[in-house]
Amino acid sequence: MTVPDSIDTTTPHPARVHDRLPDGRDNYPADEETARRLVALDTRAAETARVNRAFLLRAVRWLVTTAGVRQFLDIGTGIPTEPTLHRTAQEAAPESRVVYTDNDPVVPRHAEALLRSTPQGAAEYVVADVREPEAIIEAAARTLDLERPVAVSLIALLHFVSDEDGAYELVRRLLAPLPSGSYLVLSHATGDYDRDSADRAPQMYRDRGPALATRSREEFAAFFRGLELAEPGVSLAADWRPGPGEPVPVPCGGPVPGYVGVARKL
Repeated sequence: MTVPDSIDTTTPHPARVHDRLPDGRDNYPADEETARRLVALDTRAAETARVNRAFLLRAVRWLVTTAGVRQFLDIGTGIPTEPTLHRTAQEAAPESRVVYTDNDPVVPRHAEALLRSTPQGAAEYVVADVREPEAIIEAAARTLDLERPVAVSLIALLHFVSDEDGAYELVRRLLAPLPSGSYLVLSHATGDYDRDSADRAPQMYRDRGPALATRSREEFAAFFRGLELAEPGVSLAADWRPGPGEPVPVPCGGPVPGYVGVARKL
């Protein structure tokens, strides 16, 4: 695992901002400042990070126990958080194999301590950028068998990829080499529930870091075109298959403004 020697701590990075929102410690002043401004813009920002994480783990459990998936490619992983994706998958199926990717060089330094796999499975980390899907697939193929189904997850990532940068095409290129029975797992910010915050957030990110492109329900659903959506289809993150007795958060500012979905490649 090669890690660049230099880390730019003066520009906020989504992985570290996402870590800071729920009171994480693996971030820098620029990330903390951006997180503070996000919370000032929308008090649900920290809850959004937690809800996204909870959705991912529910989706992983469903993919392992119901869909029979044993391979996962998580793109834009961010700072590792317990319980990890591979631990969640391997609790249900010890032979599960997981590849994590992120383009932030600080992430693998924190990932190393958590990349403890079962003997039957695997958990690896790749430094890569979502805008280079072929490189991601090539690296993942060293750990995953691409002739068997793979679940590709991009959690709270695609709203940092604009239409001009080819967000929809990037998803198609990631899925193209994967066999039928593979899955796409997405979560994405939206302005459908608060247009004012959605209009201001992109400018804040543009001033201090990556661009932010919130999308409507219809625009988000377009990522799944040609795929078979699992029930309940496109939904709010908290509404996607909550477990028995699992509390559904209802922030005072209204529902957490983000869509999620899980879909199967035919």
